[in-house]
Amino acid sequence: MIRILTVEDERAISNLIRMSLEKAGYSCTCAYDGAEAAELLEHSRFDLILLDIMLPEIDGFELMEYIRPTEIPVIFITAKARVEDKVKGLRLGAEDYIVKPFDTAELLARVDVVLRRYHKDQAVFEAGGLVIDTCSMQVKKDGKEIKLTKKEYDLLLLFVQNPGRALYRDTIYEHVWGGEYQFGSKTVDLHVQRLRRKTGWDGILKAVNKVGYRLEV
Repeated sequence: MIRILTVEDERAISNLIRMSLEKAGYSCTCAYDGAEAAELLEHSRFDLILLDIMLPEIDGFELMEYIRPTEIPVIFITAKARVEDKVKGLRLGAEDYIVKPFDTAELLARVDVVLRRYHKDQAVFEAGGLVIDTCSMQVKKDGKEIKLTKKEYDLLLLFVQNPGRALYRDTIYEHVWGGEYQFGSKTVDLHVQRLRRKTGWDGILKAVNKVGYRLEV
């Protein structure tokens, strides 16, 4: 199982991140200051670190100097939105930089991208009677392959990685198609309809009124 270390001193945010990661199938360990994180890194192995900057004891920038030799990928999650801070974080070696407040679906998508980059993403998902192999990008039901387009596959993976979570249409669009969602566009709805037909997910891929869709598994 993929192991992720979250270093965040605000307990409410830390708990939100932990619950989101665990729902997506990751193992999550939480540290609440830089010194605690450094101690955990001495004795445990992690595949990814989600790191705040403004931390007690040792701040995120200082901790990054300690993390860098381990070659563990890092995503900064911080309220520091200045361009100078983003540039500093990225130059220190972070893979990504997320500014608070953030959407958990976006966070999970960015986590997925970084893990794929390091070939540490979860290889196989099972949900709603489907087996999804992310290495071969094959989707099977009862042993038979379901042919999906690239967009349908990306849409499927987004729902599988966010089970039980209501995903807004604009979040879905930005993750699968990129760019900004245009209000009134039927692109997401049409692709969801096709995905339901191909997967037999009419009963579990539910519409959420005035929001978007939720996968109930």
